[in-house]
Amino acid sequence: MFGGDHIYKMDVRQMFDVHLSRDAHATVAVIPVPVHEAKAFGVLEVDAKGRVIAFEEKPSIPKEIPGRPGFALASMGNYIFETGVLVDELTRDASGDSAHDFGRNILPDMVGRGAKVYAYDFSTNEIQGSHPNERGYWRDVGTIASYWQANMDQVQVVPPFDLYNSRWPIRTWTRPLPPAKFVFADPGTGQGHARMGIATDSLVSEGCIISGGRIDRCVLSPLVRINSFAHVEESVLMDDVDVGRHARIRRAIIDKGVRIPGGTEIGYDPELDARRFTVADGIVVVPKGYRF
Repeated sequence: MFGGDHIYKMDVRQMFDVHLSRDAHATVAVIPVPVHEAKAFGVLEVDAKGRVIAFEEKPSIPKEIPGRPGFALASMGNYIFETGVLVDELTRDASGDSAHDFGRNILPDMVGRGAKVYAYDFSTNEIQGSHPNERGYWRDVGTIASYWQANMDQVQVVPPFDLYNSRWPIRTWTRPLPPAKFVFADPGTGQGHARMGIATDSLVSEGCIISGGRIDRCVLSPLVRINSFAHVEESVLMDDVDVGRHARIRRAIIDKGVRIPGGTEIGYDPELDARRFTVADGIVVVPKGYRF
């Protein structure tokens, strides 16, 4: 599932079964995260039966999980409510001085009034045909670095978020484009550079052409073209990006429709990158339609 700024897989039926078994007013999906990361999320404190006894949004000092020091329970932003309860809570919240937010207002208020709010541990969710590495995979992609890392997760030999599990297919819309194509097989001689269309540890979408260039650990959206002698590493390229000859790119996110001139370097000179683009945690972002 892709929910808001989060990426994860969940069999929601399992969470719903737990919700019903507890006769809960509301159930919150949670995931254990390191305490230093939990400061960015809503953090729950639960009793021995999983009932939520405190709910704090983005605390400066997150409450640790009892018996598991260094970790806190972060809300995933997924909730199941009893219909009547939800209507009552939304009505109550609408009439008060509130930011009208589940994590900041509605759920903490319910917990404070003693409502039966329970936590559902997402790490217990079972997905058919999944690899053990996938259990509990959840990524917040609200920052540039986390979005880039979520894409890099996909190019691992055994990815922690498997797009190829036939027993749990991820269905999406596909455009009527031709298959990806890799052309030229000239290894070069003497001082000449190799002109070979190569992709290693990468995801290459339909309509892409790797025309004598090379990509390593990349995610290419449809209609990307990598021209001769170009080299792109650890990057995410959106639709219809064209990388010119002899260009070098690494650790970048290139948005749609960008035409990168031949010989351009991105990700090699931090000062030059910072003058031209947004740079966050070493990741260079080239905006949509940027003109060099």
